Amino acid sequence: MKISIGSDHAGFQYKERIVAYLKELGHQVIDVGTHNSDSTDYPLYIIPAAEAVIKGEAERGIVVGGSGNGEAMAANKVKGIRCALCWNDETAEYSRLHNNSNVLSIGQRMVSIEIALRIIRIWLETPFAGGRHQRRIDEIDRYEMRS
Repeated sequence: MKISIGSDHAGFQYKERIVAYLKELGHQVIDVGTHNSDSTDYPLYIIPAAEAVIKGEAERGIVVGGSGNGEAMAANKVKGIRCALCWNDETAEYSRLHNNSNVLSIGQRMVSIEIALRIIRIWLETPFAGGRHQRRIDEIDRYEMRS
């Protein structure tokens, strides 16, 4: 799978570890930055990571920041993105199973790297259940098309 990834300075260390982990798992990675821990503004990297998914350059995206909140908010401004902020196994699983999330947000200050990598593995491996959950995603899509 091809995965785009972006972070600000507060997520830079995890981003670097996540890139290596994804490559170990055999995935291709589009790293849009940031490329160091100097203070920066997260939308500069999160929006391009999300746009790569919508443009079909990546199948999914991962965004990382201090809490992951701002990153999820920024990614969700990109039409067609369903970014889920996940902090444990269950949030990762259900974000895929019920919500078909196409971008994952993680907070470097919120979870250990071990938990973050486990969240990523679960998120990548969990399929979308479809069925009644598709109807709900369709409702979101219809609203998004009207706005």
